[in-house]
Amino acid sequence: MAEQLAAGVQKLLTAPNFGHIATIMPDGSPQVTPVWVDTDGTYVIFNTAAGRQKTRNLERDAQIAVSITDQNNPYAYAAIRGRVAEVTAEGADAHIDKMAKKYLNQDTYPYRNASEQRMIVKILPEKVHSQNLE
Repeated sequence: MAEQLAAGVQKLLTAPNFGHIATIMPDGSPQVTPVWVDTDGTYVIFNTAAGRQKTRNLERDAQIAVSITDQNNPYAYAAIRGRVAEVTAEGADAHIDKMAKKYLNQDTYPYRNASEQRMIVKILPEKVHSQNLE
């Protein structure tokens, strides 16, 4: 069952705070990756490239966890468990440019690789825990 993102969690996701996503490897072990995070108010969103380990893991098992810590107060955080609701290439190039503006203050993503297909991953929160958020 989906859980709404409280205003404090949404604020954490829209600020330039890094997230860490955990996916499940084929052998059942965890795989954790730092990512730029975003939200549309319902979903937790991140951008990646097709074929990466986290993408392959999510194709096999849609379970995912995300933790986000406030860069200005490491005691303010959110931990979100959920499932991937959508993975799409549609709008992914524009979205990575939006993330480059947010995190690097650059209009376009400077690490673009023509051989990669950018992907947007939308996570539907099922359990949200937060601490010390306004």
